[in-house]
Amino acid sequence: VQLQASGGGLVQAGGSLRLSCAASGRTFSSYAMGWFRQAPGKEREFVAAISWSGGSTYYADSVKGRFTISRDNAKNTVYLQMNSLKPEDTAVYYCAADSYGVLTYNSARSEYEYDYWGQGTLVTVSS
Repeated sequence: VQLQASGGGLVQAGGSLRLSCAASGRTFSSYAMGWFRQAPGKEREFVAAISWSGGSTYYADSVKGRFTISRDNAKNTVYLQMNSLKPEDTAVYYCAADSYGVLTYNSARSEYEYDYWGQGTLVTVSS
Protein backbone atom coordinates (compact mmCIF):
# COMPACT_ATOMS: atom_id res chain seq x y z
CA VAL A 1 0.00 0.00 0.00
CA GLN A 2 1.25 3.47 -0.89
CA LEU A 3 -0.19 6.48 0.87
CA GLN A 4 -0.20 10.06 -0.41
CA ALA A 5 -1.23 12.79 2.03
CA SER A 6 -2.31 16.23 0.82
CA GLY A 7 -4.26 19.28 1.85
CA GLY A 8 -1.85 20.93 4.22
CA GLY A 9 -1.13 24.63 4.16
CA LEU A 10 -1.10 27.88 6.07
CA VAL A 11 -4.26 28.90 7.90
CA GLN A 12 -5.12 31.44 10.57
CA ALA A 13 -6.15 30.36 14.02
CA GLY A 14 -9.82 29.47 14.08
CA GLY A 15 -9.76 28.38 10.45
CA SER A 16 -10.28 25.00 8.86
CA LEU A 17 -8.43 22.58 6.62
CA ARG A 18 -9.25 19.17 5.24
CA LEU A 19 -6.46 16.69 4.79
CA SER A 20 -6.75 13.79 2.38
CA CYS A 21 -4.80 10.56 2.21
CA ALA A 22 -5.12 8.62 -1.03
CA ALA A 23 -4.13 4.96 -0.99
CA SER A 24 -3.09 2.69 -3.78
CA GLY A 25 -4.08 -0.94 -3.93
CA ARG A 26 -7.30 -2.92 -3.93
CA THR A 27 -7.27 -3.78 -0.25
CA PHE A 28 -7.74 -0.26 1.14
CA SER A 29 -11.23 -1.07 2.40
CA SER A 30 -9.83 -3.72 4.72
CA TYR A 31 -7.30 -1.39 6.40
CA ALA A 32 -7.78 0.70 9.47
CA MET A 33 -6.37 4.17 8.97
CA GLY A 34 -4.81 6.69 11.27
CA TRP A 35 -3.50 10.23 11.33
CA PHE A 36 -0.48 11.22 13.38
CA ARG A 37 1.39 14.51 13.61
CA GLN A 38 4.84 15.70 14.52
CA ALA A 39 5.52 19.24 15.61
CA PRO A 40 9.03 20.75 15.40
CA GLY A 41 11.21 19.38 18.16
CA LYS A 42 8.55 16.98 19.40
CA GLU A 43 7.79 13.31 19.02
CA ARG A 44 5.15 12.08 16.64
CA GLU A 45 1.74 11.82 18.30
CA PHE A 46 -1.58 10.22 17.59
CA VAL A 47 -4.38 12.41 16.21
CA ALA A 48 -7.23 10.22 14.98
CA ALA A 49 -8.02 6.77 13.61
CA ILE A 50 -10.85 4.94 11.90
CA SER A 51 -11.64 1.26 11.51
CA TRP A 52 -11.87 -0.46 8.15
CA SER A 53 -15.63 0.00 7.99
CA GLY A 54 -15.68 3.50 9.39
CA GLY A 55 -17.83 2.25 12.22
CA SER A 56 -15.31 3.10 14.92
CA THR A 57 -13.33 6.28 15.32
CA TYR A 58 -10.76 7.37 17.87
CA TYR A 59 -9.41 10.82 18.71
CA ALA A 60 -6.70 12.35 20.80
CA ASP A 61 -8.14 14.45 23.59
CA SER A 62 -6.42 17.52 22.17
CA VAL A 63 -8.45 17.37 18.94
CA LYS A 64 -11.74 15.82 20.07
CA GLY A 65 -14.67 17.97 19.04
CA ARG A 66 -12.59 19.90 16.51
CA PHE A 67 -11.30 17.22 14.13
CA THR A 68 -13.28 14.56 12.27
CA ILE A 69 -11.84 11.53 10.56
CA SER A 70 -13.78 9.83 7.78
CA ARG A 71 -13.16 7.54 4.84
CA ASP A 72 -14.52 6.81 1.41
CA ASN A 73 -13.61 3.24 0.51
CA ALA A 74 -14.87 3.69 -3.04
CA LYS A 75 -12.25 6.41 -3.51
CA ASN A 76 -9.52 4.73 -1.45
CA THR A 77 -9.25 7.90 0.59
CA VAL A 78 -9.29 8.87 4.24
CA TYR A 79 -9.94 12.44 5.34
CA LEU A 80 -9.20 14.57 8.35
CA GLN A 81 -11.46 17.59 8.68
CA MET A 82 -9.81 20.07 11.02
CA ASN A 83 -11.87 22.94 12.41
CA SER A 84 -11.15 25.62 14.99
CA LEU A 85 -7.46 25.24 14.36
CA LYS A 86 -4.99 26.45 16.95
CA PRO A 87 -1.32 27.40 16.65
CA GLU A 88 -0.47 24.27 18.63
CA ASP A 89 -1.93 22.17 15.79
CA THR A 90 1.04 23.21 13.64
CA ALA A 91 2.83 20.04 12.59
CA VAL A 92 3.57 17.66 9.77
CA TYR A 93 0.58 15.35 9.51
CA TYR A 94 1.06 11.73 8.49
CA CYS A 95 -1.49 9.15 7.46
CA ALA A 96 -0.92 5.50 8.20
CA ALA A 97 -2.55 2.17 7.37
CA ASP A 98 -3.05 -0.85 9.58
CA SER A 99 -3.53 -4.10 7.68
CA TYR A 100 -5.32 -5.77 10.61
CA GLY A 101 -8.26 -3.44 10.10
CA VAL A 102 -9.60 -3.54 13.63
CA LEU A 103 -8.50 -1.07 16.28
CA THR A 104 -8.87 -0.81 19.99
CA TYR A 105 -8.58 2.29 22.16
CA ASN A 106 -4.91 1.52 22.81
CA SER A 107 -3.87 0.08 19.46
CA ALA A 108 -5.25 3.04 17.54
CA ARG A 109 -2.85 5.29 19.41
CA SER A 110 0.27 3.23 18.86
CA GLU A 111 2.58 3.93 15.93
CA TYR A 112 3.61 0.28 16.00
CA GLU A 113 0.10 -0.80 15.05
CA TYR A 114 0.46 0.68 11.56
CA ASP A 115 2.23 -1.02 8.67
CA TYR A 116 2.37 1.72 6.07
CA TRP A 117 3.02 5.46 6.27
CA GLY A 118 2.58 8.38 3.92
CA GLN A 119 5.09 11.14 3.40
CA GLY A 120 3.38 13.81 5.48
CA THR A 121 1.78 17.16 4.75
CA LEU A 122 2.61 20.36 6.62
CA VAL A 123 -0.07 22.29 8.47
CA THR A 124 0.85 25.72 9.80
CA VAL A 125 -1.59 27.65 11.97
CA SER A 126 -0.76 31.29 12.52
CA SER A 127 -1.92 33.23 15.57
